[in-house]
Amino acid sequence: MTGRIVLEEGDITGAEVDAIVNAANSGLRLGSGVAGAIAAAGGPSIQAECDAHGPIAVGEAAITGAGDLTARYVIHAASMPPDGQADEQSVRSSMRASLELARAQGCSRVAVPAIGAGIAGFPMQRCAEILLEEARAHLAGETGVEEIRFVLFGEPAYRVFEMVNDAAKVAAQMERMRART
Repeated sequence: MTGRIVLEEGDITGAEVDAIVNAANSGLRLGSGVAGAIAAAGGPSIQAECDAHGPIAVGEAAITGAGDLTARYVIHAASMPPDGQADEQSVRSSMRASLELARAQGCSRVAVPAIGAGIAGFPMQRCAEILLEEARAHLAGETGVEEIRFVLFGEPAYRVFEMVNDAAKVAAQMERMRART
């Protein structure tokens, strides 16, 4: 893995990255939660671009400009239908699609929220496990993405991601130690 994974607590709309991932619905309607915060901080041009793009399938991702945000792009990870719930497959595939879009667009730094764990109702710990697994897999492949920064809203979300990330690091170290013996 050549890139790095960073965890931080904060407001994703202020992340100084190439692209911000939005925890989106497949209708690309910027309602509440992360999407609402992105719409409020980025201005109406983001929703206008989403409207022009049109709906996408659950599990896919779409890219728009970032309006007034510091980032250049917003990648909309459709982990749920409008007014619906996220599941393991939709979280995994929308994260994978988002990172592929970031790679294709030449983004080196990407900020990601806890996709599916807010309004979409997906359990935070399983969300962290899936997203971190997908991030590690992406960084291990052919990519220009150098940093995947998980920007988590609130200390509880941050602590769950920290625990899951630490457990993966310990497991990898234990595996390396076993391989030496």
